[in-house]
Amino acid sequence: MKPASAFAVSRLSSVTVSPTLQSLTALMPAAAALSKQELRATDADEYEQGSAAWVEQTVAPPAYPKAESLAEFHGAGTSSNRFFVDVDTLSIGKDGVVRYVLVVRSAGGAENVSFEGIRCETREQKAYAFGQRGGTWSTARDPQWRLIEPREVNRHHVVLYTEAFCVNGKTPPRAVREVVQRLRYGRL
Repeated sequence: MKPASAFAVSRLSSVTVSPTLQSLTALMPAAAALSKQELRATDADEYEQGSAAWVEQTVAPPAYPKAESLAEFHGAGTSSNRFFVDVDTLSIGKDGVVRYVLVVRSAGGAENVSFEGIRCETREQKAYAFGQRGGTWSTARDPQWRLIEPREVNRHHVVLYTEAFCVNGKTPPRAVREVVQRLRYGRL
């Protein structure tokens, strides 16, 4: 007489799987990925629908950055760009959003300037405005919060989130001077 486990194996090897079941099995990884995305959205929705609903402050772009107030940090990844935060524009809003001006310089000398915010609570980033020639701002057309995700190139938002702004996880910094210290003297 065969042991039970050997019997089960021999019975399973003779089972035919229908094409419908094969199709459903092939879709399982995609369904799992979708449910992870929905879970992230649900977590954020629960926070906003809680007893103390989150309300974003209305903000205007700050003064255009000056070279002497830029603190360089290592944007990580494989980018040859140089990354700076204008420490004079750093603020922590009552809504918990850390706002700042980001300057990105390419190896060829091109410069991109943006006024942005990072929300520690939800690990999201938003661009409010973009710098124009002549030191003026152009408001973003449809600014939306987007999840900060690790990338191979230009990981600067991940670095700002994990090493400068939200070092204790989902908690915003207590004071701007803490962030300035990390940017100027930390190893970012």
